[in-house]
Amino acid sequence: MSHALHRRGLTALVLAGVLASGLAACGGDDSASGGSDDPISIGTSLPLTGEFSQPGQAAEQGYRIWAQTVNDNGGLLGRDVELVVKDDASNQNTIVADYNALIGQDKVDLLLGTFSSLLNLPASAVAEKNQMIYIEPAGGSPEIFSRGFEYLFFAQQATADRQGLVFAEWVANLPEDQRPKTAAYPTLDDPFAAPVVEGARSALEEAGVETVYEETYAIDTRNFDTIVSAMKNADPDLVFHGAQFEDGVGMTRSMLKAGFAPEMFFQTNAPSFGEQYADGVGPDNTEGVFYAVSHHPDADTPGNADFVKAYEAEYGGLPPEDAADAYAAGQVLQTAVEAVGSIDDQGAIADWLRENEVDTILGPLSWDETGAPQGEFLIGQWQDGEAQIVLPEEASTAKITATWTPGGAG
Repeated sequence: MSHALHRRGLTALVLAGVLASGLAACGGDDSASGGSDDPISIGTSLPLTGEFSQPGQAAEQGYRIWAQTVNDNGGLLGRDVELVVKDDASNQNTIVADYNALIGQDKVDLLLGTFSSLLNLPASAVAEKNQMIYIEPAGGSPEIFSRGFEYLFFAQQATADRQGLVFAEWVANLPEDQRPKTAAYPTLDDPFAAPVVEGARSALEEAGVETVYEETYAIDTRNFDTIVSAMKNADPDLVFHGAQFEDGVGMTRSMLKAGFAPEMFFQTNAPSFGEQYADGVGPDNTEGVFYAVSHHPDADTPGNADFVKAYEAEYGGLPPEDAADAYAAGQVLQTAVEAVGSIDDQGAIADWLRENEVDTILGPLSWDETGAPQGEFLIGQWQDGEAQIVLPEEASTAKITATWTPGGAG
C-alpha cells in the first residue's frame, strides 16, 4: 500500500467517526460507474448573490464554458457533463448545507469548488468527509492546506501568502532612490486577503520598507473614509491593499475623494475584474494600479484562445480572472479523471494529481501533498485603460510604469 493510500485510509477512519448523520457516505450512486450513458453530474455551490456575487457569477460563467467545451468535444469519459449549481449567497452556513445537499440529495458524481477561502474552508471539509475530489478555483489561504486533507486541490499557481511576493521582490530590487521608503497595509478581515498582505509586508519590511500604517477592517465595511484619512496622515509611498472586489472599489473611491494618491498602489483581487473594476473606480483612475493575477486573455497557454473566444461569444467582452480560474479547475478535474479512466475511485484521482502536472489556460499546474500549488503568480498593471502583465519579464505584455496616476496617464 502506498504512503498516500495508507494516509487516506487513516483519514477515512477518523472522518467516519465525525460524520453528521445526514451526510451521504459518498457522492453519486452505482450508475456513475463506467459503461453508463447517463450524464456525469458535477455539483458546485457559488456566491451568486451577496458579498462575493461578482466573482461568484464569473466563476459560474467559467464552469459553464468549460462544460460546454467538454460536451462539444465528446464529453467526459464519453459522457455529457451536467452541472448542478446552487447559490450559497456568500454565506458559510449555506455553503455547508449546499454541498451536503449536492452529495446526499442530488447524488452528484463529482464536485467543483466555490469562490473565496472563506467559503472553501467549510465546503472542502464536506467534500473531504465524503471522500470526494474537490478542485477549488479560488481559495488560496494557507489555512486550507494545513488540515491534512487528501481530496483538496487548488487550481491556481500559488497560495495566498505567495501572491504578492513577485511584486514585493521587484520593489526590493529597485534602486534605492526609486524604492518606496514607507508603506500602508489596509486589509479586509478575510482568510485570503490577510495572508497576501502578510507575505508581501514581511518581504518589504526585510527590504527596508517601513510600515507606517496597518488596519484590518470587517467584511461588512462600506465606509472607508476613516481608514483613508489615517493613511493619508501617515503619508506612505506605497499602499498595499488586501481586498476582494466591492471593498477594493470602495477603498479606491474613498482615496480619490480624499485626494490621496500614493506613488505606488497594489490591490489584491479587485483590479483583475477588468471592465467591472474600471467602471467601478473610473477608467482614468486605474492607471498604474498593480495586482496579482492568475490569467491573461493573451496568454499562449493550452486552450486559452478557444476559452477567450467562447467566453466572448457567450457573455461578451474579455473573461474576468475568476471565470478563467473556474475553467482551469474544470480542466484539472477533466485531465485527472481521463488519466485515471474512471470516477469510481476518487482517491485514485487525488493520487494522480499529487504525482502529475496539468496543462491549463493558466499554464502548467502541480501540487504538493497538501493540494497546494507549486508555482508563482503573474503581476498585472493597468496601463492606458488596459490590464497588462508586467512581471515576470518572460510573461510580460508591457513594461512597468512605476506610479499610480489617477485621472489618467498625464
